Amino acid sequence: MKEDNNPVEELAKRFEEMQRNQAFGFFEEDDLEDLIDHYMRARHYKKAFHVLEISRIQHPFSVLFVVMKAQVHMHLGENQIALDVLGQAEAIDPSFGEIHFTRGSIFSQMGLPEKAISCYEKAGECEEPLDEVNFCIACELGNMGRYAESIPFLRKALKLNPDYDQALYELAFAFEMASQHDKAIEYFEHYTDLRPYSSPGWYLGVSYSRSGLFEKAVEAYDYAILIDEKFSSAYFNKGNALAGMQKYDEAIASYRETFKYEDNDAGTFYFIGECFERKEEFDQALIHYNKAIRLNPQLADAWMGMGVILDQQNRLSEGIHYVKKALELEVNNAQFWYIFGEMEHKRGFFEEAAGAYRKVIELEPENADIWLDFSRLQFEQENVKGAVETLAEGIKYHPSSAEMNYRMSGYLLSLGKKQDAMGFLQQGLQLDYAKHTELFEFLPQLRDNAGIMQFIETYRAV
Repeated sequence: MKEDNNPVEELAKRFEEMQRNQAFGFFEEDDLEDLIDHYMRARHYKKAFHVLEISRIQHPFSVLFVVMKAQVHMHLGENQIALDVLGQAEAIDPSFGEIHFTRGSIFSQMGLPEKAISCYEKAGECEEPLDEVNFCIACELGNMGRYAESIPFLRKALKLNPDYDQALYELAFAFEMASQHDKAIEYFEHYTDLRPYSSPGWYLGVSYSRSGLFEKAVEAYDYAILIDEKFSSAYFNKGNALAGMQKYDEAIASYRETFKYEDNDAGTFYFIGECFERKEEFDQALIHYNKAIRLNPQLADAWMGMGVILDQQNRLSEGIHYVKKALELEVNNAQFWYIFGEMEHKRGFFEEAAGAYRKVIELEPENADIWLDFSRLQFEQENVKGAVETLAEGIKYHPSSAEMNYRMSGYLLSLGKKQDAMGFLQQGLQLDYAKHTELFEFLPQLRDNAGIMQFIETYRAV
Protein backbone atom coordinates (compact mmCIF):
# COMPACT_ATOMS: atom_id res chain seq x y z
CA MET A 1 0.00 0.00 0.00
CA LYS A 2 1.30 3.45 -0.88
CA GLU A 3 1.85 5.64 2.16
CA ASP A 4 0.18 9.04 2.40
CA ASN A 5 2.64 11.82 1.69
CA ASN A 6 3.31 14.45 4.32
CA PRO A 7 1.73 17.67 2.97
CA VAL A 8 4.48 19.87 4.42
CA GLU A 9 7.18 17.62 2.95
CA GLU A 10 5.45 17.89 -0.44
CA LEU A 11 5.28 21.66 0.00
CA ALA A 12 8.99 21.78 0.82
CA LYS A 13 9.83 19.69 -2.27
CA ARG A 14 7.78 22.06 -4.41
CA PHE A 15 9.47 25.11 -2.90
CA GLU A 16 12.99 23.70 -3.29
CA GLU A 17 12.29 22.64 -6.88
CA MET A 18 11.13 26.17 -7.69
CA GLN A 19 14.21 27.55 -5.95
CA ARG A 20 16.49 25.41 -8.10
CA ASN A 21 14.66 26.54 -11.26
CA GLN A 22 14.48 30.15 -10.06
CA ALA A 23 10.78 30.19 -10.90
CA PHE A 24 8.54 30.91 -7.89
CA GLY A 25 4.78 30.65 -7.99
CA PHE A 26 2.42 32.24 -5.50
CA PHE A 27 2.10 30.73 -2.00
CA GLU A 28 -0.74 31.27 0.44
CA GLU A 29 0.20 32.69 3.85
CA ASP A 30 -0.67 29.43 5.60
CA ASP A 31 1.61 27.46 3.29
CA LEU A 32 4.51 29.82 3.85
CA GLU A 33 3.96 29.71 7.62
CA ASP A 34 4.01 25.90 7.52
CA LEU A 35 7.20 25.95 5.45
CA ILE A 36 9.01 28.28 7.85
CA ASP A 37 7.91 26.16 10.85
CA HIS A 38 9.09 23.04 9.01
CA TYR A 39 12.54 24.45 8.34
CA MET A 40 12.90 25.82 11.89
CA ARG A 41 12.05 22.41 13.37
CA ALA A 42 14.62 20.83 11.04
CA ARG A 43 17.13 23.58 11.96
CA HIS A 44 17.47 24.51 8.30
CA TYR A 45 17.60 28.20 9.12
CA LYS A 46 19.07 29.31 5.79
CA LYS A 47 16.09 27.79 3.99
CA ALA A 48 13.74 29.42 6.50
CA PHE A 49 15.24 32.82 5.61
CA HIS A 50 14.71 32.08 1.90
CA VAL A 51 11.03 31.41 2.57
CA LEU A 52 10.80 34.60 4.63
CA GLU A 53 12.21 36.60 1.71
CA ILE A 54 9.52 35.18 -0.59
CA SER A 55 6.93 35.91 2.12
CA ARG A 56 8.02 39.56 2.31
CA ILE A 57 7.62 39.94 -1.44
CA GLN A 58 4.31 38.09 -1.78
CA HIS A 59 2.70 39.31 1.49
CA PRO A 60 4.35 42.67 2.25
CA PHE A 61 1.73 43.74 4.82
CA SER A 62 1.80 40.57 6.92
CA VAL A 63 3.17 41.21 10.41
CA LEU A 64 3.25 37.44 11.01
CA PHE A 65 6.29 36.94 8.78
CA VAL A 66 8.17 39.77 10.49
CA VAL A 67 7.59 37.96 13.81
CA MET A 68 8.68 34.66 12.29
CA LYS A 69 11.88 36.29 11.09
CA ALA A 70 12.54 37.30 14.69
CA GLN A 71 11.85 33.72 15.78
CA VAL A 72 14.47 32.37 13.36
CA HIS A 73 17.03 34.83 14.76
CA MET A 74 16.03 33.73 18.28
CA HIS A 75 16.64 30.08 17.37
CA LEU A 76 20.08 31.09 16.11
CA GLY A 77 20.79 32.75 19.46
CA GLU A 78 20.79 36.20 17.84
CA ASN A 79 18.61 37.67 20.55
CA GLN A 80 19.31 41.38 20.05
CA ILE A 81 18.65 41.13 16.30
CA ALA A 82 15.43 39.26 17.10
CA LEU A 83 14.34 42.01 19.52
CA ASP A 84 15.08 44.68 16.90
CA VAL A 85 12.97 42.82 14.32
CA LEU A 86 10.12 42.54 16.84
CA GLY A 87 10.32 46.31 17.27
CA GLN A 88 9.66 46.61 13.52
CA ALA A 89 6.69 44.25 13.83
CA GLU A 90 5.27 46.23 16.75
CA ALA A 91 5.44 49.42 14.69
CA ILE A 92 3.20 47.72 12.11
CA ASP A 93 0.66 46.23 14.55
CA PRO A 94 1.23 46.60 18.32
CA SER A 95 -1.87 44.50 19.06
CA PHE A 96 -0.43 41.38 17.39
CA GLY A 97 -0.05 39.05 20.37
CA GLU A 98 2.67 36.85 18.89
CA ILE A 99 5.05 39.83 19.06
CA HIS A 100 4.84 39.92 22.85
CA PHE A 101 4.85 36.14 23.14
CA THR A 102 8.04 35.85 21.08
CA ARG A 103 9.65 38.71 22.99
CA GLY A 104 8.84 36.85 26.21
CA SER A 105 10.54 33.72 24.85
CA ILE A 106 13.63 35.75 23.99
CA PHE A 107 13.83 37.29 27.46
CA SER A 108 13.38 33.82 28.94
CA GLN A 109 16.26 32.56 26.80
CA MET A 110 18.34 35.52 28.03
CA GLY A 111 17.64 34.60 31.68
CA LEU A 112 15.39 37.62 32.33
CA PRO A 113 12.26 35.99 33.79
CA GLU A 114 10.62 39.17 35.13
CA LYS A 115 10.77 40.79 31.68
CA ALA A 116 9.52 37.56 30.12
CA ILE A 117 6.50 37.49 32.44
CA SER A 118 5.65 41.10 31.57
CA CYS A 119 5.68 40.21 27.86
CA TYR A 120 3.51 37.12 28.37
CA GLU A 121 0.99 39.24 30.27
CA LYS A 122 0.84 41.64 27.31
CA ALA A 123 0.38 38.67 24.98
CA GLY A 124 -2.62 37.58 27.06
CA GLU A 125 -4.13 41.06 26.70
CA CYS A 126 -3.76 40.68 22.92
CA GLU A 127 -5.86 37.50 22.88
CA GLU A 128 -3.02 35.01 22.60
CA PRO A 129 -4.11 31.52 23.80
CA LEU A 130 -4.47 31.99 27.55
CA ASP A 131 -3.56 28.39 28.36
CA GLU A 132 -0.12 28.97 26.82
CA VAL A 133 0.20 32.41 28.42
CA ASN A 134 -0.49 31.04 31.90
CA PHE A 135 1.81 28.08 31.30
CA CYS A 136 4.71 30.29 30.24
CA ILE A 137 4.25 32.63 33.20
CA ALA A 138 4.27 29.59 35.51
CA CYS A 139 7.48 28.30 33.94
CA GLU A 140 9.22 31.63 34.51
CA LEU A 141 8.11 31.66 38.15
CA GLY A 142 9.42 28.11 38.47
CA ASN A 143 12.75 29.17 36.96
CA MET A 144 13.02 31.70 39.79
CA GLY A 145 12.23 29.01 42.38
CA ARG A 146 8.81 30.53 43.08
CA TYR A 147 6.95 27.24 42.73
CA ALA A 148 4.06 28.05 45.06
CA GLU A 149 3.32 31.17 42.98
CA SER A 150 3.44 29.16 39.74
CA ILE A 151 0.71 26.74 40.85
CA PRO A 152 -2.33 29.04 40.28
CA PHE A 153 -1.14 29.82 36.74
CA LEU A 154 -0.74 26.13 35.92
CA ARG A 155 -4.21 25.43 37.31
CA LYS A 156 -5.61 28.20 35.09
CA ALA A 157 -3.86 26.69 32.06
CA LEU A 158 -5.37 23.28 32.81
CA LYS A 159 -8.82 24.72 33.41
CA LEU A 160 -8.65 26.23 29.93
CA ASN A 161 -7.07 23.12 28.40
CA PRO A 162 -7.45 19.92 30.48
CA ASP A 163 -5.40 17.98 27.89
CA TYR A 164 -2.32 20.16 28.39
CA ASP A 165 0.09 17.36 29.34
CA GLN A 166 3.08 19.67 29.80
CA ALA A 167 1.11 21.77 32.27
CA LEU A 168 0.12 18.62 34.18
CA TYR A 169 3.74 17.59 34.47
CA GLU A 170 4.85 21.06 35.60
CA LEU A 171 2.00 21.26 38.11
CA ALA A 172 2.97 17.94 39.69
CA PHE A 173 6.58 19.15 39.88
CA ALA A 174 5.55 22.51 41.37
CA PHE A 175 3.41 20.83 44.04
CA GLU A 176 6.40 18.66 44.94
CA MET A 177 8.91 21.52 45.05
CA ALA A 178 6.52 23.61 47.14
CA SER A 179 5.94 20.62 49.49
CA GLN A 180 2.19 20.95 48.91
CA HIS A 181 1.53 17.21 48.87
CA ASP A 182 -1.98 17.38 50.34
CA LYS A 183 -3.03 20.02 47.82
CA ALA A 184 -1.57 17.88 45.04
CA ILE A 185 -3.70 14.92 46.14
CA GLU A 186 -6.80 17.12 46.32
CA TYR A 187 -6.17 18.54 42.84
CA PHE A 188 -5.36 15.28 41.08
CA GLU A 189 -8.27 13.47 42.75
CA HIS A 190 -10.56 16.15 41.33
CA TYR A 191 -8.81 15.96 37.94
CA THR A 192 -9.25 12.19 37.82
CA ASP A 193 -12.93 12.45 38.84
CA LEU A 194 -13.56 14.87 35.97
CA ARG A 195 -11.51 12.85 33.45
CA PRO A 196 -11.76 9.26 34.64
CA TYR A 197 -10.50 7.79 31.37
CA SER A 198 -7.36 9.90 31.20
CA SER A 199 -4.20 7.89 31.90
CA PRO A 200 -2.26 10.98 33.08
CA GLY A 201 -4.35 10.62 36.22
CA TRP A 202 -1.27 8.67 37.32
CA TYR A 203 -0.09 12.01 38.72
CA LEU A 204 -2.51 11.24 41.54
CA GLY A 205 -0.40 8.17 42.24
CA VAL A 206 2.74 10.30 42.34
CA SER A 207 1.06 12.65 44.82
CA TYR A 208 0.00 9.74 47.03
CA SER A 209 3.55 8.38 46.96
CA ARG A 210 5.01 11.75 47.97
CA SER A 211 2.72 11.66 51.02
CA GLY A 212 3.72 8.09 51.89
CA LEU A 213 0.26 6.74 50.95
CA PHE A 214 1.71 3.87 48.96
CA GLU A 215 -1.37 1.61 48.88
CA LYS A 216 -3.48 4.39 47.39
CA ALA A 217 -0.64 5.16 44.99
CA VAL A 218 -0.63 1.57 43.74
CA GLU A 219 -4.41 1.76 43.18
CA ALA A 220 -3.97 4.96 41.15
CA TYR A 221 -1.22 3.43 39.02
CA ASP A 222 -3.29 0.28 38.45
CA TYR A 223 -6.14 2.47 37.25
CA ALA A 224 -3.82 4.31 34.85
CA ILE A 225 -2.55 0.95 33.53
CA LEU A 226 -6.13 -0.27 33.08
CA ILE A 227 -6.76 2.71 30.79
CA ASP A 228 -3.44 2.34 28.94
CA GLU A 229 -1.70 -1.00 29.43
CA LYS A 230 1.41 0.32 27.64
CA PHE A 231 1.86 3.23 30.07
CA SER A 232 5.42 2.39 31.12
CA SER A 233 5.74 5.29 33.59
CA ALA A 234 2.79 3.90 35.55
CA TYR A 235 4.54 0.52 35.90
CA PHE A 236 7.76 2.25 36.98
CA ASN A 237 6.09 4.43 39.60
CA LYS A 238 4.02 1.50 40.80
CA GLY A 239 7.32 -0.29 41.38
CA ASN A 240 8.51 2.65 43.49
CA ALA A 241 5.33 2.56 45.57
CA LEU A 242 5.55 -1.20 46.10
CA ALA A 243 9.18 -0.82 47.16
CA GLY A 244 8.03 1.82 49.62
CA MET A 245 5.67 -0.82 51.06
CA GLN A 246 8.63 -3.26 51.25
CA LYS A 247 6.89 -5.53 48.72
CA TYR A 248 10.10 -6.04 46.84
CA ASP A 249 9.13 -9.04 44.68
CA GLU A 250 6.05 -7.22 43.40
CA ALA A 251 8.11 -4.07 42.87
CA ILE A 252 10.66 -5.98 40.77
CA ALA A 253 7.87 -7.46 38.65
CA SER A 254 6.38 -4.01 38.07
CA TYR A 255 9.75 -2.51 37.11
CA ARG A 256 10.29 -5.35 34.64
CA GLU A 257 6.94 -4.61 32.97
CA THR A 258 8.40 -1.33 31.72
CA PHE A 259 10.82 -3.23 29.48
CA LYS A 260 7.88 -4.50 27.41
CA TYR A 261 6.99 -0.97 26.36
CA GLU A 262 10.27 0.97 26.32
CA ASP A 263 13.98 0.37 25.87
CA ASN A 264 16.02 -0.99 28.76
CA ASP A 265 16.72 1.84 31.17
CA ALA A 266 19.67 2.18 33.54
CA GLY A 267 17.56 3.77 36.26
CA THR A 268 15.07 0.91 36.20
CA PHE A 269 17.83 -1.68 36.51
CA TYR A 270 19.22 0.34 39.41
CA PHE A 271 15.91 0.25 41.29
CA ILE A 272 15.56 -3.49 40.64
CA GLY A 273 19.05 -3.91 42.09
CA GLU A 274 18.06 -1.84 45.10
CA CYS A 275 15.09 -4.14 45.73
CA PHE A 276 17.35 -7.19 45.61
CA GLU A 277 19.76 -5.44 47.97
CA ARG A 278 16.97 -4.83 50.48
CA LYS A 279 16.02 -8.51 50.19
CA GLU A 280 19.69 -9.29 50.91
CA GLU A 281 19.94 -11.15 47.60
CA PHE A 282 23.27 -9.51 47.00
CA ASP A 283 24.37 -11.45 43.92
CA GLN A 284 21.21 -10.45 42.05
CA ALA A 285 21.65 -6.87 43.24
CA LEU A 286 25.20 -6.83 41.83
CA ILE A 287 23.97 -8.20 38.49
CA HIS A 288 21.36 -5.45 38.14
CA TYR A 289 23.63 -2.64 39.31
CA ASN A 290 26.16 -3.83 36.75
CA LYS A 291 23.48 -3.77 34.02
CA ALA A 292 22.66 -0.20 35.03
CA ILE A 293 26.33 0.80 34.78
CA ARG A 294 26.70 -0.79 31.34
CA LEU A 295 23.74 1.22 30.07
CA ASN A 296 24.82 4.42 31.80
CA PRO A 297 28.39 4.58 33.14
CA GLN A 298 27.58 8.01 34.61
CA LEU A 299 24.99 6.61 37.04
CA ALA A 300 26.81 7.23 40.31
CA ASP A 301 24.20 5.51 42.50
CA ALA A 302 24.80 2.20 40.72
CA TRP A 303 28.57 2.42 41.31
CA MET A 304 27.91 3.20 44.96
CA GLY A 305 25.44 0.33 45.21
CA MET A 306 28.10 -2.07 43.91
CA GLY A 307 30.60 -0.79 46.47
CA VAL A 308 28.20 -1.10 49.40
CA ILE A 309 27.22 -4.67 48.49
CA LEU A 310 30.82 -5.78 48.07
CA ASP A 311 31.42 -4.39 51.55
CA GLN A 312 28.45 -6.46 52.80
CA GLN A 313 30.08 -9.51 51.22
CA ASN A 314 33.36 -8.82 53.06
CA ARG A 315 34.99 -7.76 49.79
CA LEU A 316 35.89 -4.33 51.10
CA SER A 317 39.06 -3.88 49.04
CA GLU A 318 37.05 -4.44 45.83
CA GLY A 319 34.14 -2.34 46.98
CA ILE A 320 36.20 0.75 47.73
CA HIS A 321 37.08 1.16 44.03
CA TYR A 322 33.38 1.37 43.10
CA VAL A 323 32.78 3.91 45.86
CA LYS A 324 35.67 6.04 44.57
CA LYS A 325 34.16 5.91 41.07
CA ALA A 326 30.82 7.10 42.45
CA LEU A 327 32.61 10.00 44.13
CA GLU A 328 34.35 10.92 40.87
CA LEU A 329 30.91 11.26 39.31
CA GLU A 330 29.31 13.14 42.22
CA VAL A 331 32.09 14.88 44.07
CA ASN A 332 29.70 16.94 46.23
CA ASN A 333 27.48 14.07 47.37
CA ALA A 334 27.68 14.13 51.17
CA GLN A 335 26.15 10.66 51.55
CA PHE A 336 28.81 9.17 49.26
CA TRP A 337 31.60 10.80 51.26
CA TYR A 338 30.05 9.47 54.46
CA ILE A 339 30.00 5.90 53.12
CA PHE A 340 33.56 6.28 51.82
CA GLY A 341 34.68 7.50 55.27
CA GLU A 342 33.01 4.57 57.02
CA MET A 343 34.62 2.08 54.65
CA GLU A 344 38.08 3.63 55.00
CA HIS A 345 37.61 3.63 58.78
CA LYS A 346 36.75 -0.05 58.61
CA ARG A 347 39.85 -0.70 56.46
CA GLY A 348 42.05 1.06 59.02
CA PHE A 349 42.84 3.97 56.69
CA PHE A 350 42.20 6.56 59.36
CA GLU A 351 43.60 9.64 57.61
CA GLU A 352 41.48 8.94 54.54
CA ALA A 353 38.44 8.37 56.76
CA ALA A 354 39.06 11.65 58.58
CA GLY A 355 39.36 13.51 55.28
CA ALA A 356 36.07 12.02 54.10
CA TYR A 357 34.29 12.94 57.33
CA ARG A 358 35.60 16.51 57.07
CA LYS A 359 34.14 16.67 53.56
CA VAL A 360 30.75 15.54 54.86
CA ILE A 361 30.87 18.28 57.51
CA GLU A 362 31.74 20.83 54.82
CA LEU A 363 28.84 19.72 52.61
CA GLU A 364 26.23 18.84 55.22
CA PRO A 365 26.91 20.31 58.68
CA GLU A 366 23.23 19.83 59.54
CA ASN A 367 23.82 16.06 59.66
CA ALA A 368 24.15 15.42 63.41
CA ASP A 369 25.58 11.91 63.03
CA ILE A 370 28.72 13.03 61.20
CA TRP A 371 29.89 15.13 64.16
CA LEU A 372 29.49 12.12 66.45
CA ASP A 373 31.24 9.73 64.07
CA PHE A 374 34.14 12.03 63.20
CA SER A 375 34.78 12.92 66.84
CA ARG A 376 34.65 9.23 67.74
CA LEU A 377 37.28 8.47 65.10
CA GLN A 378 39.48 11.18 66.61
CA PHE A 379 38.88 9.83 70.12
CA GLU A 380 39.80 6.29 69.02
CA GLN A 381 43.03 7.68 67.58
CA GLU A 382 43.76 9.22 71.01
CA ASN A 383 43.17 12.71 69.67
CA VAL A 384 40.77 13.54 72.48
CA LYS A 385 41.31 17.29 72.24
CA GLY A 386 40.49 17.10 68.53
CA ALA A 387 37.34 15.15 69.36
CA VAL A 388 36.30 17.83 71.87
CA GLU A 389 36.91 20.61 69.32
CA THR A 390 34.94 18.78 66.64
CA LEU A 391 31.98 18.11 68.91
CA ALA A 392 32.02 21.65 70.30
CA GLU A 393 31.58 22.89 66.73
CA GLY A 394 28.86 20.30 66.14
CA ILE A 395 26.93 21.46 69.21
CA LYS A 396 26.86 24.98 67.71
CA TYR A 397 24.90 23.51 64.79
CA HIS A 398 22.86 21.15 66.99
CA PRO A 399 22.37 22.75 70.42
CA SER A 400 19.34 20.54 71.12
CA SER A 401 21.16 17.26 70.51
CA ALA A 402 21.15 15.26 73.74
CA GLU A 403 23.49 12.67 72.18
CA MET A 404 26.14 15.30 71.47
CA ASN A 405 25.98 16.63 75.01
CA TYR A 406 26.29 13.13 76.50
CA ARG A 407 29.20 12.35 74.20
CA MET A 408 30.94 15.62 75.04
CA SER A 409 30.55 14.78 78.72
CA GLY A 410 32.31 11.47 78.09
CA TYR A 411 35.19 13.09 76.19
CA LEU A 412 35.73 15.67 78.94
CA LEU A 413 35.62 13.03 81.68
CA SER A 414 38.33 11.11 79.84
CA LEU A 415 40.44 14.31 79.92
CA GLY A 416 39.81 14.68 83.66
CA LYS A 417 37.70 17.81 83.19
CA LYS A 418 34.92 16.66 85.49
CA GLN A 419 33.32 20.04 86.16
CA ASP A 420 32.96 20.85 82.46
CA ALA A 421 31.80 17.29 81.82
CA MET A 422 29.04 17.53 84.42
CA GLY A 423 27.73 20.68 82.72
CA PHE A 424 27.28 18.83 79.42
CA LEU A 425 25.85 15.80 81.22
CA GLN A 426 23.30 18.06 82.92
CA GLN A 427 22.38 19.61 79.57
CA GLY A 428 21.91 16.16 78.02
CA LEU A 429 19.70 15.01 80.90
CA GLN A 430 17.55 18.13 80.57
CA LEU A 431 17.18 17.63 76.83
CA ASP A 432 16.38 13.91 76.87
CA TYR A 433 16.82 11.85 80.02
CA ALA A 434 16.12 8.52 78.29
CA LYS A 435 19.15 8.90 76.02
CA HIS A 436 21.62 8.98 78.92
CA THR A 437 22.46 5.35 78.06
CA GLU A 438 24.45 6.86 75.17
CA LEU A 439 27.06 7.78 77.76
CA PHE A 440 27.38 4.18 78.97
CA GLU A 441 27.55 2.78 75.45
CA PHE A 442 30.52 5.04 74.87
CA LEU A 443 32.17 4.67 78.32
CA PRO A 444 30.63 1.57 79.97
CA GLN A 445 32.93 1.92 83.01
CA LEU A 446 30.92 4.96 84.11
CA ARG A 447 28.17 2.62 85.33
CA ASP A 448 30.52 1.88 88.24
CA ASN A 449 30.95 5.56 89.04
CA ALA A 450 28.65 6.16 92.02
CA GLY A 451 28.83 9.95 91.70
CA ILE A 452 27.82 9.91 88.04
CA MET A 453 25.01 7.42 88.67
CA GLN A 454 23.66 9.48 91.57
CA PHE A 455 23.77 12.66 89.48
CA ILE A 456 21.84 10.96 86.66
CA GLU A 457 19.29 9.57 89.12
CA THR A 458 18.41 13.07 90.37
CA TYR A 459 17.02 13.85 86.89
CA ARG A 460 14.89 10.71 86.57
CA ALA A 461 11.64 12.36 87.66
CA VAL A 462 12.41 15.85 86.32
